[in-house]
Amino acid sequence: MAKPLAIVLGGGKGTRLYPLTKERAKPAVPFGGKYRLVDIPISNCINSGIKQIYILTQFNSASLHNHLANTYIFDVFTKGFVEILAAEQTFQGSEWYQGTADAVRKNLVHFRSQHPSHYIILSGDQLYRMDLADMLNKHIESSAEVSIAAKPVTRENAEGLGIINVDKTGSATEFIEKPFADTDITHLKYPKEIIGNSGEVADREDYLASMGIYIFNASVMEELLSNDLTDFGKHIIPDAIKKRHVNVYPFTRYWEDIGTVKAFYEANINLASLSPSFNFYDETMPVYTHRRHLPATKMNFCTVSTTLAAEGSIITNASIGNSIIGIRTIIETGANLEGVYCMGATYYETPEEKKRNEKMRIPNLGIGRGTLIKRAIIDFDARIGDSCRIGIDHIPREDGEYSNYSIEDGIIIIPKNTIIPDGTVI
Repeated sequence: MAKPLAIVLGGGKGTRLYPLTKERAKPAVPFGGKYRLVDIPISNCINSGIKQIYILTQFNSASLHNHLANTYIFDVFTKGFVEILAAEQTFQGSEWYQGTADAVRKNLVHFRSQHPSHYIILSGDQLYRMDLADMLNKHIESSAEVSIAAKPVTRENAEGLGIINVDKTGSATEFIEKPFADTDITHLKYPKEIIGNSGEVADREDYLASMGIYIFNASVMEELLSNDLTDFGKHIIPDAIKKRHVNVYPFTRYWEDIGTVKAFYEANINLASLSPSFNFYDETMPVYTHRRHLPATKMNFCTVSTTLAAEGSIITNASIGNSIIGIRTIIETGANLEGVYCMGATYYETPEEKKRNEKMRIPNLGIGRGTLIKRAIIDFDARIGDSCRIGIDHIPREDGEYSNYSIEDGIIIIPKNTIIPDGTVI
């Protein structure tokens, strides 16, 4: 029987998601009002019957560790686990992970103790729902040594992805990393028959892009990593296609790389739309996260449309549209939010704390009275005062980091624990 071991790549510093990654690892970034990014690949594994999972990371791993320790607790009969393997100094080396392949190579000593038959490599910053057991079965049936999950894309989207050339049997024959717009890649168009019953493909999606999801026979991966190559997408996969039997697993359902602030923001806001691209309401393949035992969200005299509100929030006389309201969010009278992802708070303030805040002229946790916010991300435990205007007035500002906020792709980000005084205009 197959005995797969899942490895979730946590990424490096997460600079493309900064400042959301300023104090936390990328997989620990809050998502969808109550989840963390790492919940997506872990849930895909659990729903697929794969319960031996390692998370590789090296930056700001404390919050990630706390989340995993409080969430994924398996009983003794499953022999399952979710564990973090952070970069560590050993007698064999003291360097940090130099890339995705290097991170896996440096942890082979830990993986071998589980005696896996296959390694499943996953990314920690993608939004999708996949039956990994089906991909593993197809991998075994095809007698492949390596399998790559691939998404049909248009020529325009191919520019930022790794494109795979595949024959009529589904075997990969060539790999080109991020072809330039003026590069002729027409010979890389895939034969439509390999899609089979996998689903429908949109017009002009003529190319197959690697999703960064791989399955390796255990012995084959160790052989492919017996060198100094550092990255799977740039080095290991192209090398494997030249030397090994590499199969392609077509995936036609929703998949989104949410490694940038813009993609992260748009993926979150889309969750609250009338017909979201990603369905959190699939009971057959749920997304798991930490149980907080919070009360239901209370809304007093509010106008709310196309919005998700996580548990434990209190919203009073506010107008909210196209937004995500995270756990324990307090929104006061007269506030107006449009296109806002408010991550919420990690605790409730006591009456005594609120009195102390008032004396020190510090806003309470949450959104103050009469504050207007548009197209913004509000990180955990932010304090936004009364009568603030954020993203409302057209004040020309370049992307960058400012005193108590950042702007990325035109999206205003209020970092974790930030205090925005009454009347502030951003």
